[in-house]
Amino acid sequence: MLDQVADLLREVAATEVLPRFRHLAAEDVQQKSPGDLVTVADRESEAALTRGLTALLPGSIVVGEEGVAADPALLKRVGEAGPVWIVDPVDGTNNFAAGRTPFAMMVALARGDELVASWILDVPGDHLTLAEAGSGAYRDGVRVKTRTDDPGPAALRGVVAERYLPPPLRSVAASNSPQLGEVTRGQHCAGYEYPAVALDEQQFALFWRILPWDHAPGVLIVREAGGAVRHLDGSEYHLTDSEHGMLVAPNDDVWHTVRDTLFPDASIL
Repeated sequence: MLDQVADLLREVAATEVLPRFRHLAAEDVQQKSPGDLVTVADRESEAALTRGLTALLPGSIVVGEEGVAADPALLKRVGEAGPVWIVDPVDGTNNFAAGRTPFAMMVALARGDELVASWILDVPGDHLTLAEAGSGAYRDGVRVKTRTDDPGPAALRGVVAERYLPPPLRSVAASNSPQLGEVTRGQHCAGYEYPAVALDEQQFALFWRILPWDHAPGVLIVREAGGAVRHLDGSEYHLTDSEHGMLVAPNDDVWHTVRDTLFPDASIL
C-alpha cells in the first residue's frame, strides 16, 4: 500500500494541484479565517484523495482539513479504532496561493491513536518522504536516519513558528533564541519542516497549534528516522492530543538542548 498511496499522491498532484500553481483566478482563492486561505486546488485534491484512499482501503474514513472545515464534528473521528486517513491536500496553502514554494501534500494512516504509515510529497520538487511504523523512514526510496549527536546550541539551526505562540512564550523564546545558531520563522509549510529535521537540513522545529493533518504525517517520519517529537513539557505527542506546543528534534539530546535554551524556566510551559 505504500507504493499505491505514493502513486495516488503523484496522480492527484499532477491533475489537481500543479496545473493550478500560479494559475489561480481571484475566485479560486477564499479566506476561511483571517490569514487562513483555501483554494480550489485544496478542495479538488482532497476530494480526489478521498475517493482514492477509501478505494484502496474499503471501510476506511478520511479526516481531511477541508472536510473538517465544512463539518467540524468530523475531527472527532480521529482516534477511532477503524482505519482513518488523515489528509492535508495542500500543506502550505498560503505559499501555493501566492505562487511561492514550498508546498506539499500529506497523508497519514492511523488505527486508534497509533500512526501506521505516512507520506509527504514535496509537490514542486517531486520528492516523496514516507514512513511505516516499525520499518523506518525513506526519502525517494533511500533510508533516512536522523543525526545522533548534539553539537551544542550555537551549532543548531531551526524554526520557531511564532504565529500561534502565546505572546509571553513568544517573548521568552525571542530573548533566548540568539543563543542558538540560527532561528527562523520557517517556511509556513509543515510538510517541509518535518522532512528537513529528518534530513538534518535543520535541527529543530517548534510549533504551537497542533492539528492532526499538519503534524501526524511528519511525526511518524521523524520518529521512524530516530527523532524526538514531544510537547514542550516533555510529554510524548499522541494523535488525539489537544495540548498546544510541540518541539521536533533529531534526537533526545538536541530536543532538551533546544527546549532548555529557549525556555530555561520550564514552569512557564
